[in-house]
Amino acid sequence: MEILGVDIGFGFTKATNGRDALIFKSVLGEATELQFQEQILQNPQGSEDHLRIEVDGKGYFVGELAERQSSNRFFTLDPTQLVGRFARILALTAASRLVGSYLPINLVTGLPIGYYRQHKEALNRVLAGEHKILVQEAGGKKVEKTLSVNKVRIIPQPFGSLFNAMLNDSGELSDKRLVKEKIGIVDVGFRTSDYTISDRMRYSERGSRTTDSGIAKAFTAIANALREQSGVNIELYRLYDAVEKGTIKVRGKEFDLRDTVEQAFNQLATAVAAEVERLWADDWDVDAIVVTGGGGAVLAPYLLPLIEGNVLPVEAGRDARLNNVTGYWKFGRHLWAKGELGAGS
Repeated sequence: MEILGVDIGFGFTKATNGRDALIFKSVLGEATELQFQEQILQNPQGSEDHLRIEVDGKGYFVGELAERQSSNRFFTLDPTQLVGRFARILALTAASRLVGSYLPINLVTGLPIGYYRQHKEALNRVLAGEHKILVQEAGGKKVEKTLSVNKVRIIPQPFGSLFNAMLNDSGELSDKRLVKEKIGIVDVGFRTSDYTISDRMRYSERGSRTTDSGIAKAFTAIANALREQSGVNIELYRLYDAVEKGTIKVRGKEFDLRDTVEQAFNQLATAVAAEVERLWADDWDVDAIVVTGGGGAVLAPYLLPLIEGNVLPVEAGRDARLNNVTGYWKFGRHLWAKGELGAGS
């Protein structure tokens, strides 16, 4: 049996089996036969990741390959579309890289709190069961695989980061302080921000909410500013590198994004901090606040100074996009490595 954590995000899909981790953009494209598949020259930075999968007789390029090669690309910020149209393909793409054929899979994934009740059963249906797929490697070789998803456990998304901090790689408690305290979690993703409170491991409905204050809001402001300057609509998923570098070239002309990025991130951080203050106004006894998610790491320099309380520092040197999915995997170890706990545990 393989325990797999999969985080199907609007911006990136992340997965881990505890040994290896995989991150790719949540972008799908129509697969086409590439007439030339060799690199033009040896790239010192490494070759392009080749994610090509065939599901139900239809071929897809996934992630960077879709962005570079597909004429028709699909990207969504709609939760119903993500669950109904994207989730199965993205999850199977990740599983095809991390799990061998026919090996039973117990899978843990998550949903934003605001989408949990509405989409939990639908997500379970598309992920569970036996999936026959065809994977095409970079050299053109096609490999048939059968992925058998035996069990699916879906949890509120931000609890992945809490489990990551609380559990070790065996799924056992390593930081008992978090069990005994009242912890606030701010999980900034691409489409959403999730807020929740774990009060001595009891979920607080009052202190939990999903809002639209994800990194996409800042990226939209940046894309709008670029459109006014360049006349070109830049897809949000093509802004990651440009935002990180502070510049972008459009039709040969370089645009400086630093001031625009600074303004957009400051505005978003102010909105997130205001949501924290409003939502947790009655929870003045929170012992610590955890800021997590890929968006949380990007926004941390702007956000942390605005939040009152004991805000735990964002750990340097680690990819914060993996916090939730690593917690999913550890939770899976907690459930299944020594037999699943009872429903009341």
